[in-house]
Amino acid sequence: MPLVAGVDSSTQSCKIVIRDADTGEVIRRGRATHPVGTEVDPAAWWQALNDAIADAGGLGDVAAISIAGQQHGMVVLDAEGRVIRPALLWNDTRSAQAAADLATEVGAAEYAAQTGLVPVASFTASKLRWLRDAEPENAARVAAVALPHDWLTWRLLGFGPGDDSALGPVLDALTTDRSDASGTAYWSAITEDYDRGLLERALGHDAILPRVLRPDERAGTTPDGLIVGPGAGDNAGAALGLDAGAGDVVVSIGTSGTVFAVTDTVSTDASGTVAGFADASGRYLPLVATLNAARILDAVAGLLGVDHDELGRLALDAEPGASGLVLQPYFEGERTPNRPDATATLFGLTLSSTTRPTLARAAIEGLLCGLADGLDAVRAQGVEVSRVLVIGGAALNPAVQAIAAEVFAEPVVIPQPGEYVADGAAVQAAWALTGSRPSWPVATLATPAPNAQPIIREQYAARRDG
Repeated sequence: MPLVAGVDSSTQSCKIVIRDADTGEVIRRGRATHPVGTEVDPAAWWQALNDAIADAGGLGDVAAISIAGQQHGMVVLDAEGRVIRPALLWNDTRSAQAAADLATEVGAAEYAAQTGLVPVASFTASKLRWLRDAEPENAARVAAVALPHDWLTWRLLGFGPGDDSALGPVLDALTTDRSDASGTAYWSAITEDYDRGLLERALGHDAILPRVLRPDERAGTTPDGLIVGPGAGDNAGAALGLDAGAGDVVVSIGTSGTVFAVTDTVSTDASGTVAGFADASGRYLPLVATLNAARILDAVAGLLGVDHDELGRLALDAEPGASGLVLQPYFEGERTPNRPDATATLFGLTLSSTTRPTLARAAIEGLLCGLADGLDAVRAQGVEVSRVLVIGGAALNPAVQAIAAEVFAEPVVIPQPGEYVADGAAVQAAWALTGSRPSWPVATLATPAPNAQPIIREQYAARRDG
């Protein structure tokens, strides 16, 4: 049985799954942590990848591997392949003004028409513009720009600075895939090509960009002969891992929150709410992202001095609507809506509403209402929704499941816990190995009964728009 490996190099950690290419059976797993922060030396990702591989028992019996990773992160390289400065991650909001400048200069509607999205602080183009404005000497040194999964794939293939690689700093050997490229704001899901004018507007000059691989194309082989797949952005990887199809909308509750669907047409939302990304299968991935997701529950659980299980039990002791208590959970600013300088606000405090159960419920309701707004925005792009797949660690909490069935208008499905981003990368690895995309079964953990409670979203909308 041939084995394949899929990697998820996320914000917080590196995870690897090794699966049977024929059946999809998980054979073994590995994991390593990443540093905390919104800027990280990519060398830490490389070390974590090697540690995770070791934790999984190595790759000696593996035939192919592919790496999915956090989107948008800015990895800038000089002419010798050295990292110029720590990578700015998707959740670093210092580039908010740079994003606004790009959108103003080009025009939001024109930007969406050219690329399928409008710049926000998360996107790579915005971070390059920030670099040009704040660190012009570093910007001038940039010979190549890569995303986290691009850089890791390049290193895995044996490339890198001359003193730290087998094949040296061949910048033209950088590769990416259409899903991750579509999150840069200088590659267009509409034209399926880079827009060099937008790159130069951001960075100030042209630079080498990774070659964009087809979904069935190999990035190459490692010095040890391991086939390397094209890789993907994390959300596109999750869509592959879940085998998401027509009518499926995925809601992922992780460090960030995301709402996305797989479609046959690209989205061009001039408001910037929905990013018109490409997916990892040759189709498209309209996506809404929120900066605040599972850490909302972390913050409120910490305040109440409970773990997530107890937070859920408390929440279910309160009535839908939390007795009028509404948490607008912009703890770290927000991307959707685009309010990078916002803070969280708790509305509706009265003597009767200020209880531990209502605060616990308000936290979960606030989290899910933000994502439900994202679902509405995706639907407004013409996406038909037949069910909502909720994934991420928080989705395992019975209170999150029950309240999701109260907040979302469509049937809710909770897939079995899994590393779906890494699973999607493993699908890519099997695809690169065999030449055809596998279809592995995805088990269901729960299907909470629909129980619409309009008061939850009505209260949230009144505070959001008030």
